[in-house]
Amino acid sequence: MSDRSVNNSGHVEPTFVEIDVATRRLMSALDALESAVERRREADRDENELASRIQALGADRSRLADELDGSLVKSRRLERANREIAERLDAAIGTIREVLDAGEETLDLEKSLNSEDEKDLGDEEDDEE
Repeated sequence: MSDRSVNNSGHVEPTFVEIDVATRRLMSALDALESAVERRREADRDENELASRIQALGADRSRLADELDGSLVKSRRLERANREIAERLDAAIGTIREVLDAGEETLDLEKSLNSEDEKDLGDEEDDEE
């Protein structure tokens, strides 16, 4: 005879050992399912965190692009102002050189006139003697 008992309907009833083995398999399967669910939740959290980081990086990229555009505009304005100032300085230096050259010519002319006046005075003194 077997260890299984037959019920009134003719079905064989499982033994205690078989029920215990099935219960352990069920618990093991539930533990595995719980672990899989936890891994999936962690993966979803990681995915959400990654998506948040990507979104933050996109926002940072946009902000940096705007700042770069602003810096480029400012740089172009400064370059233009620098060119204008350099042109004005060149013009001012040219004007100062012209004035200095004209001043030297005037000094040379005055020296020339003074030496002619001294010469004329010297000639007049000689004539008086």
